[in-house]
Amino acid sequence: MTAEEKSHPDSQSTQRLDKWLKIARLFKTRTLATEACEERRVKVNGHVAKPAKDIKPGDRLTIRMTGGHYLDLEVVKLCMRSISATLAKELYVVHEREMSQQERELLQLYAQAVKQAKPKYKGRPTKKERRRIENLRKDANPWR
Repeated sequence: MTAEEKSHPDSQSTQRLDKWLKIARLFKTRTLATEACEERRVKVNGHVAKPAKDIKPGDRLTIRMTGGHYLDLEVVKLCMRSISATLAKELYVVHEREMSQQERELLQLYAQAVKQAKPKYKGRPTKKERRRIENLRKDANPWR
């Protein structure tokens, strides 16, 4: 341990990504940070990262936030416990990134495709949906 690490018990060489995202107040809870990582919305140094990925100062993070915009930032410090919002902003440096028109159009197309691919309802189908499913099955099987 160096003299600096002895004087600051919070200093450490690496830290879990999901924990750092929560401490840096980029996500409200650690669970939300974990879900973002599992949904492949967080990249570390250009690679999709899992929640348990160890990060260190100098790593570049790219986070796809809601609304389709991206947040590019560089990790400056690590911290082991929650801190105030003003101190949390000192843990990273935001890098501005302007998206081209083509990138914006591709993101919109992707969002539309994902929206169409998701089922409208979860759980048990409604009576109307059951009838539609039964009709599809009858059309697919001529022996019925």
